[in-house]
Amino acid sequence: MPGPPRSDGTVVWTDRFLDYKWTPEHPMRPVRLRFTMALAESLGLFDGVEALSPTAATEGDLLRVHTHDYIEAVKHARQPDGQPPLAPPYGLGSPDNPVFPQMHEAASVIVGGTLAAAREIAAGRTRRAVSIGGGMHHAMPDSAAGFCVYNDAAVAISWLLDNGFDRIAYLDVDVHHGDGVQRAFYDDPRVLTVSIHQHPATLWPNTGWSEETGAGKAEGTAVNLAIMPGTRDALWLRGFHAVVPGALAAFRPQIVVSQCGVDTHREDPLADLELSVDGQRAAFLAMRDLADRYAEGRWLAIGGGGYGLIRVVPRAWTHLLAAALDRDIDPATPIPAEWVAAAAEYAPNIAPPATMGDGGDIAFERWDGPGGGRETGDERADRARRALDTSVLATRRATFGLLGLDPEDPRD
Repeated sequence: MPGPPRSDGTVVWTDRFLDYKWTPEHPMRPVRLRFTMALAESLGLFDGVEALSPTAATEGDLLRVHTHDYIEAVKHARQPDGQPPLAPPYGLGSPDNPVFPQMHEAASVIVGGTLAAAREIAAGRTRRAVSIGGGMHHAMPDSAAGFCVYNDAAVAISWLLDNGFDRIAYLDVDVHHGDGVQRAFYDDPRVLTVSIHQHPATLWPNTGWSEETGAGKAEGTAVNLAIMPGTRDALWLRGFHAVVPGALAAFRPQIVVSQCGVDTHREDPLADLELSVDGQRAAFLAMRDLADRYAEGRWLAIGGGGYGLIRVVPRAWTHLLAAALDRDIDPATPIPAEWVAAAAEYAPNIAPPATMGDGGDIAFERWDGPGGGRETGDERADRARRALDTSVLATRRATFGLLGLDPEDPRD
């Protein structure tokens, strides 16, 4: 491992991330990135910080994960108006993944950003690096999926495995299962993939069941916690802390890679969890703390899903940037007037947020074993807690024994 870093946090950014744009009606729009960086800057978060500008990933980089035929299909994809979607298996030209100009180039820059973050940490120049343009965790070796063309997280993890790391923990808190990354390393015992997501019976891609635990020598290194629709901050955090710290303690990673999708928010139009920005911030800080505790502070954080383009994503990912830079922002902080004015001009029918939080209650009771948990007399709340605890126990029973832990002991 490299020696002490010269900086604690690095922000990877280029305006070329904004070239990753589908159609005007598509839910993933680059404006969410533009307003995030503008908000962070207006709060003074980047004072004294020079962003690292990445180059595009090479074809050799992409071939770590993707097939040659698929890369060629992305390079040459064309979708004339009025024509049907392109033929499978490439997944291009569908409503989720419409072809757009310079798609290969734009997607390669996204991968290049995450690779740049990985290289900074591997070289010992920084402990933490964040690239909010990344997080395209659904892309498969030979097809686009779920708004994702190339899988930047999988490419970066593959690179890290060839450059001094042999125990990498990947934590995915997007509302959708991190299926592409799990698939890439499902039989590789050097990579622990942990995904906390809305229950696969209720949301695409309908994977991420507790029984998906890895294959061969990697059995136990795929950990999936399925969360029921309607889950709020306190129960989501209860589930996170019942599963993630124990898995990381057992695995002993040298680096933590976090996919930080924020489509778990209660206002997100594409899913059904009910987290607040405050709860999402608590998740980011928890992942940073776990990297400090188990990986000597090495933390690579990337973006992902999130379709509350003005009210949610900019605030949540500004908190992510702040966490990486060790410049934590109080959720009660007022949002600068100039940012509010710009947001109102862009989206006059959307009320801009006033503060950096939603006033969410992030206090939670820790999981205390099978049958634990205090009944409150509130039928809805007690039912939700029992459902969460059932999912936690299913996940722990599926994987904790394989990791050398006691599935029913809350101390593990």
